[in-house]
This record gives sequence, structure tokens and C-alpha cells, in this order.
Amino acid sequence: DLLLLDEHTSALDPKTKISLMDYTSKTIEDSNITTLMVTHNLQDAIEYGDRIIIMHQGKIVDDISGSEKDLMTKDSLMRIFTKIDEVA
Repeated sequence: DLLLLDEHTSALDPKTKISLMDYTSKTIEDSNITTLMVTHNLQDAIEYGDRIIIMHQGKIVDDISGSEKDLMTKDSLMRIFTKIDEVA
């Protein structure tokens, strides 16, 4: 089983977004379902993801997990995106 969430909070006000993310996290934990969450919100990727996969032009360009992911900040994640743009 796989739960696919594609920008599922992008058009919500902040209060509703928090409620939905709480519900989403609880649902994922309770059902123990593998989840792929597509987001452009760097903080959400860091906070909710076990693993951050960065894609550019349809290809995976970075895969961040474990202790590297635990140390990730919005600024360090943004530096990765900046570096990708410079190379492209």
C-alpha cells in the first residue's frame, strides 16, 4: 500500500494546514503506510519526512535520510536547490 499526497496542504490557511498535517501524521502512523508527500514547503519536508528526495527535470538529484536528514535546516536544503540551479 502507498499513500500519495501531492501538495495536499498548499491552498490551505495556516490553522487548517496544521490540523490536516496532524491528522495526516496520525493516519500514517496508525496505519503504518508508506507515504510519498510531494511538497515545495521546505520546512514540511524536513519536519514530516523520514527521507527527502529532491528531483530536477524528472530525475532524482539528491536523496537525504538518516543523520544527514536529522541535521537538515531550511537554509541547508535551500543551498542544495541553489547548487542545482547553478549546475543546470
